Amino acid sequence: MMEYMPLFMFAAICFVLIAGYPVAFSLAGTALAFAGFGVLTGSFEATFFNALPSRLFGVMTNQTLMAVPLFVLMGVMLEKSRVAEDLLDNMARLFGRLRGGLGVSVTLVGMLLAASTGIVGATVVTMGLLSLPTMLRRGYDPTLATGTICATGTLGQIIPPSIALVLLGDVLSSAYQQAQLKQGIFSPDTVSVGDLFVGALIPGLILVVMYISYLLIISFLKPEKCPPVDEDHLKVYLPGLLKSLAPPMILIAFVLGSILTGIATPTEAAGVGALGASLLALFKRQMTFTQLSDVVTSTTRITCMVFMILIGASIFSLVFRGYGGEELIHSLFESLPGGVFGATLVVMLVIFVLGFILDFIEITFVVVPIVGPVLLAMGLDPVWLGIMIAINLQTSFLTPPFGFALFYLRGVAPETIKTTDIYRGVAPFIVIQLTLLGLLAGWPELATWLPDKLYG
Repeated sequence: MMEYMPLFMFAAICFVLIAGYPVAFSLAGTALAFAGFGVLTGSFEATFFNALPSRLFGVMTNQTLMAVPLFVLMGVMLEKSRVAEDLLDNMARLFGRLRGGLGVSVTLVGMLLAASTGIVGATVVTMGLLSLPTMLRRGYDPTLATGTICATGTLGQIIPPSIALVLLGDVLSSAYQQAQLKQGIFSPDTVSVGDLFVGALIPGLILVVMYISYLLIISFLKPEKCPPVDEDHLKVYLPGLLKSLAPPMILIAFVLGSILTGIATPTEAAGVGALGASLLALFKRQMTFTQLSDVVTSTTRITCMVFMILIGASIFSLVFRGYGGEELIHSLFESLPGGVFGATLVVMLVIFVLGFILDFIEITFVVVPIVGPVLLAMGLDPVWLGIMIAINLQTSFLTPPFGFALFYLRGVAPETIKTTDIYRGVAPFIVIQLTLLGLLAGWPELATWLPDKLYG
């Protein structure tokens, strides 16, 4: 019975989180409770906790994780500077007369916001407040409008600079080194956040193209669902379009360009992005001290949440390994039919289901450190695995009834919009994302080709 204690631990933490207790303290508290029981029964060595101080010190001094507060600051600052409002207005002028043009505009603005902020919740809420009333007023079908906004809002999960990819990159880097050391490779290769950023570019752009293609097909087959906006005041003003488009595009070019060319690390690029977003907000909108204080407070709150969860997850994974959890997972994976494919499929299904009840941060810090070393030791490419997990988590954001993007939009949508409208609206986009997962499974080069070309 004691050999299955790691599985009991995992089941217990899922139950505690579903009950609604704070994530960070649930992780640490559950782990300490199981460790205390193990010490009393002689099934857990208390000496494992000797490694805890070095683990926590490693979290505090991790250079990669310094990118988290900087990217969060960049995203919150852009949210407050009303970049999305100007972008949406001018994109609507550009595409509004086309059937489905307003939906295409929302998708493109969502893509730019994803590349600017990297925060899913902020993008869904912002687009819901700005674009949903406009789409409904222009005669768009509620299911199509809500589905488009939810789906494009989750692009921040996969399009760099994504907070999810920063956290995944750090966790997979450690998992990859562990996997190689266990294979007897004492000068292990590394995988970085920059590798994941580059690997996510092609799948992210493919996903945007698939979204737009779906909208154009619907506009052709069922034009009544997404009529054109034929109004005189929708004239395109090129200076206005350039003025709204240039600042975020320049910022994205500086941040991603510096990473892709190797000029800067993701952490350094995050610093550039935070400074650029601050200057943009300052020049675009005379930001008061109170508004600046709100931005800093919001950034601090999100950053503290992330790092407290990481500390709790470090304690959880330490106790999990102390009970022999990694060996148990390895033996379970080896006994699965289908070898590497079967193990990967099971992990993807587990992550997909857990995405209904857990946030991507919890899954990244709890599940990936457990299964990552085992899968990577079986020969999987770390960049490909990271992109697959990111898209899988993005899909779970949309899946009823617990998808977080659905909750975000429900909170800002008019009361005339039924919850079932939102559920039905996201269904085609879930199919699109699952199709992309299938394409990546069949052609891993979609994620690995560009990193190989750029970094060898």
